[in-house]
Amino acid sequence: MKTLQELGDSIAARRKQLGLQQREVAALAGITAESLSRFERGRSAEFGTRKLLAVLAVLGAELEVVHEGQAGNLDELRLERAQNTPTSGVF
Repeated sequence: MKTLQELGDSIAARRKQLGLQQREVAALAGITAESLSRFERGRSAEFGTRKLLAVLAVLGAELEVVHEGQAGNLDELRLERAQNTPTSGVF
């Protein structure tokens, strides 16, 4: 991923995969549904680390830092991860 929009898209996809509504995830993460909505749409310039980690925890996901050039494109990574871990998400 190279943009916050891509990260927001990934968060939204994971949430939907789990069948959760934004308001449910937001409440469990201790943030507002509007804040989560803006982040998922790439409209939030101020979505701090605490909020991001809280949302990821609710979704059973984690953030992984991968050096450029050591991974495939985003679609290849999503496919590979979906095949290897059907019940958890790693972004």
